[in-house]
Amino acid sequence: MSVIEELQAAIEAVATTADPAVVGIGSHQRGSGAIIGDGRVLTNAHNIRGDEVTVTFSDGRSTRGRLAGIDVDGDLAVIEVDTGGAKGLEWGEGDALIVGSAVFGAAASPTGGTRVTFGTVSAVARAFRGPGGRRIAGSIEHTAPLAPGSSGGPILDGQGRFLGLNTNRLGEGFYLALPADTALRDRIDALARGESVQRPRLGVAVAPSRVARRLRRSVGLPERDGLLVRGVEDQSPAARAGIVEGDLIVEVAGKAVADADAMVEAITAAQTPYEVRIVRGTEERTVTVGGDAAASGEA
Repeated sequence: MSVIEELQAAIEAVATTADPAVVGIGSHQRGSGAIIGDGRVLTNAHNIRGDEVTVTFSDGRSTRGRLAGIDVDGDLAVIEVDTGGAKGLEWGEGDALIVGSAVFGAAASPTGGTRVTFGTVSAVARAFRGPGGRRIAGSIEHTAPLAPGSSGGPILDGQGRFLGLNTNRLGEGFYLALPADTALRDRIDALARGESVQRPRLGVAVAPSRVARRLRRSVGLPERDGLLVRGVEDQSPAARAGIVEGDLIVEVAGKAVADADAMVEAITAAQTPYEVRIVRGTEERTVTVGGDAAASGEA
């Protein structure tokens, strides 16, 4: 058997295994999803609109499902729906993928059935911005082609086992997937129990440090590394702490912040109440943030 014939046989085998377990999400197929257990479908959070969603199965059956749990920043959602006895995907070793590993992309087709494509892992430990603007690390980059409406579908190994969840497109020809490792399984189990993730927020929109330095220099203020506040949400932890537009945030919970990722990490790790050091004009001051706090998607 030639290499081409072997690849053809592998794609056919994966398609047969995956077809019943891959679904379309949304009445006009905003994305795809994967059955991961009886009555459970996994997809991306960015495919969800509201607490109910239409789920379409490979045999053409459509039904309404209910959102069990969602993690917007992590771009994950679990839907409770009548899966009609369809078998969920078996878990593979998503944490064992290396550059060069063969993977198969699977997604729902708007005309029925499941699309299956072939590619290889092109990079590991990649990062991207989730729907809320937070950095999602540890993703797998691969080259299995994906058409619009494929996000939320699985990548699979040669036995049709679940290796990761397709989440983000990188330009032309490269795609990112969340690896199916122990951490992802734990997060999915929590969402299926209804434990939606509510990460702490600060409630500010910020400009990067380079913009802050340029703006301060333009008005004759001394340059200083930090994040320039360009907006504060009403009734947010930042607003209650007295942070206002134009402040320069230089330190959060004792950690210097020169970029948005550092700020998010500092707030996530902080115990409330915590202190935020700001510069207002030439005056440096410290404010206390209490209650739930974390950077907004723009921060």
